[in-house]
Amino acid sequence: MSTPIDLSIAVGACPTERAVLAVAGPDAEAFLQGQLSQDVAALAPGQCAWSLILQPQGRIDALVRVTRQAADRFILDTDGPLEQVTARLKRFMLRTDVTLDPLHWQCIAVRGPGAEQAAVSGEVVGPVPTGGVDVLGPAPTVSNDVPRISPEALEAHRIRSGFPRMGVDIDERTIPAEAEVVPFTVSFTKGCFTGQELVARMDSRGSTAPRYLRLLTLDHRVELATGDSVASSDGAEIGTITSAAWDAVAGSTVALGYIKRAVEMPAEVCVADYPAQASAVPR
Repeated sequence: MSTPIDLSIAVGACPTERAVLAVAGPDAEAFLQGQLSQDVAALAPGQCAWSLILQPQGRIDALVRVTRQAADRFILDTDGPLEQVTARLKRFMLRTDVTLDPLHWQCIAVRGPGAEQAAVSGEVVGPVPTGGVDVLGPAPTVSNDVPRISPEALEAHRIRSGFPRMGVDIDERTIPAEAEVVPFTVSFTKGCFTGQELVARMDSRGSTAPRYLRLLTLDHRVELATGDSVASSDGAEIGTITSAAWDAVAGSTVALGYIKRAVEMPAEVCVADYPAQASAVPR
């Protein structure tokens, strides 16, 4: 069995699933500017930004990366269902000259120090807020000099980095603040966008969410499931697990979950009857 690659000190690559949508047409920029939380109009061709597509009430419909390919063409990619993104955008496409075309692209995730300098080729080379890049296109490539890692190692790295996954750590009930994604997904200077009111109000008033995404680490190999309870040292229920993985490099189980805001971090907690350390997600 090969030695696991430590992505804190070395680079590695792994194919991964991302759904891709092309948004094009004369009204594409104006349309996305009104639907995405990020400043789409400020993107130059080739530039990427992470953004939210929100419900009118401010809850999250999708976490996406938006890339400008040309003046009238953008690429959205997400690790959630593309049908959900398409259906949400179509709701607001009244009298708008825009087309939405699903693209059958592949994606290779490159993570670790030096990922941005690795020899890659694709239609989109998109940075990831927690470090690394995703290479997307009909046939993306990454240099053979970059070691390959397993999907399990990539998932453990995602969780340890505190990056939420659509449909797992984020669903239609999640608000941006509690998922800890506002700093890299929202522009507060771009003007109005659908769902803006809740995000802007919480930011301007310094409001806190009722719960926050937290990183949990267990010293044992434990099979955790979505919905498993997180309890305080005195046995009170304080949260739930959303995703978990075995980190072979560290020799520990890592998980993401939502914990009540009143619980100060770091904290000693209990997950599925096992002791765990809870901390704020890295940012």
